[in-house]
Amino acid sequence: MVKEQLRARSIRDERVLEAMATVPRHEFVPVRQASAAYEDRALPIGEWETISQPFIVALMTEAADIGPRDCVLEVGTGTGYQAAILAHLGARVHTVELNPALAEKARGRLNRLGYGDAVEIITGDGSEGYAAAAPYDAILVTAASPAAPQSLLDQLVDGGRLIIPIGSRHEQELRVITKVDGRTSARPLSSVQFVPLIGKEGWSDLGRWPIL
Repeated sequence: MVKEQLRARSIRDERVLEAMATVPRHEFVPVRQASAAYEDRALPIGEWETISQPFIVALMTEAADIGPRDCVLEVGTGTGYQAAILAHLGARVHTVELNPALAEKARGRLNRLGYGDAVEIITGDGSEGYAAAAPYDAILVTAASPAAPQSLLDQLVDGGRLIIPIGSRHEQELRVITKVDGRTSARPLSSVQFVPLIGKEGWSDLGRWPIL
């Protein structure tokens, strides 16, 4: 996975590559999907959600430029894989999941694998961030939003990075938004397709769960 999907596609941060090589991805996919855990594609995890393909996880992590002891917010816990990668890099991770069932499963999984002390899982509307632990050095959003939620921008430190897919419900551009002196600038990373970010500052008109 690391050699053929990440190094070959321009992921250069050795710390990120080491984390991707170490965290057991097969532990974060449903048993029926275990044989495909290291393929470079998103996989369904139930509850209308997916686990992102390894390249996208690595790309977002590299762009977030995580340092040891950084305070990081993840929006969209899913199975906990991205949170585990961030924790492996030494971050203090706060991750918000809308679906209580997924949040509870992720909490048990991360505890079992030894990442529980570094990761706090919150059930709620991630589009509004998690003000209780702000400000954050980096925020990673693993669902697509029509625009960058103002709450997330407000919760970044000066110099902080927001990694987020922005666009329509069916096609988005993954962007790095950097906040400096209260002003933001953005650069594109890749064309992507994520499930919608459901919430007050995301897609608020799709009901409780997206129709995929």
